[in-house]
Amino acid sequence: MPLDTSPVPDYQQQLRLDGKGYVVLGAGQGMGRQTTHALSQAGAQVLCMDIDSDLAEAVAAEVGGIAFVGDATKRSDIEALAAVAAERLPGVDGFVDIIGMARWGGVLDVNDEDWDWQFDMVLRHAYLASQILGKHMVEVGKGGTMVFIASVSALTAAPNHAAYGAGKAALLAWIKSVAIELAPYGIRANAVAPGTILTPRMEAQFDEERARHNDELTPLGAMGRPPDIAGAALFLSSPLSGYITGRTLVVDGGVDVKFPYTPL
Repeated sequence: MPLDTSPVPDYQQQLRLDGKGYVVLGAGQGMGRQTTHALSQAGAQVLCMDIDSDLAEAVAAEVGGIAFVGDATKRSDIEALAAVAAERLPGVDGFVDIIGMARWGGVLDVNDEDWDWQFDMVLRHAYLASQILGKHMVEVGKGGTMVFIASVSALTAAPNHAAYGAGKAALLAWIKSVAIELAPYGIRANAVAPGTILTPRMEAQFDEERARHNDELTPLGAMGRPPDIAGAALFLSSPLSGYITGRTLVVDGGVDVKFPYTPL
């Protein structure tokens, strides 16, 4: 067999984002804040969008980024975001959309307002960001990345938060179509599907007993933390994942691959 003399890439360098500009939607805390830091540490300049002005300004100050306050479910706000990104970033090379929240309740109790709110909170901003920022990326012609935070609730049953699970499943379908339509322009679209992640909001809802129970259910022995998701988002935003598009990376400590029955 002939000796392999093919070039060896600089794999470490492929994780770098030097000279690039990224937008993080929902940057103010938890997974958004950690993702903002991950992109910044890789060399990117980051535009930090949050609906809370204090949070947007705080995380932007932490990373030397740009704060933007707006509601990502409103077309006018995403259009304004795109204009600021085009003007102030070195380029719009990609975005990470972190936004999402569940309202809890049984399927027989979901009302129309909850259903509409849930789909806005899970899906509408993803549609707006991928369309409006995507048009700019296509016009510039440099390619880029879109990363969306989905959920394992899109891949399994979502008891007592079925509308959220349905919205996240729709998000995964949207991402696949975006990936195929924009692939000719060098734009990749992928999802990260977290399991239970102890964001500040989630951590406040867990007492000691419930936290221990969830830790025991996780093959890796503990629930996830926001940096676990930020690392996945950085990977999918970087050239290191350059041959991946339309895919969902599950980050749940192995919960979804457990054998569901008692072994013999």
